Amino acid sequence: MPAALTVTPIYAGLLGLLLVWLSVAVILHRLRARVSVGDGADKGLAKAIRVQANFTEYAPLGLILLAISELQGAPVLALHGLGGLLLAGRVLHAVGYGRTPQIVGLRQLGMGLTFTMLVLASLGCLGHALN
Repeated sequence: MPAALTVTPIYAGLLGLLLVWLSVAVILHRLRARVSVGDGADKGLAKAIRVQANFTEYAPLGLILLAISELQGAPVLALHGLGGLLLAGRVLHAVGYGRTPQIVGLRQLGMGLTFTMLVLASLGCLGHALN
């Protein structure tokens, strides 16, 4: 029987809820703008779509790396650190990018935290695999 994941599901669940929140924001903006496909040249809708898309571009790989790290036996504290970086990074980026006007500092901090998580988890996975 494979090892059970106990930390990754926490962050997968929280990030899943964040994706639903971002998706509802897109849907509500579509309803207000009466646009069913594309962005209808509505700048607010285009931004909401990009915020959601950016999330989906980074969160899945982060969760995959977190799960691999957990299966490789990374310490629980390190796993929570990685998961916390990913979650905080995605929340801060969504809030910073999603506001009008953008809160550039939050957006940048969010990307920094996300990249930090991806780099640390990637190096950890490689280090463990090549050991």
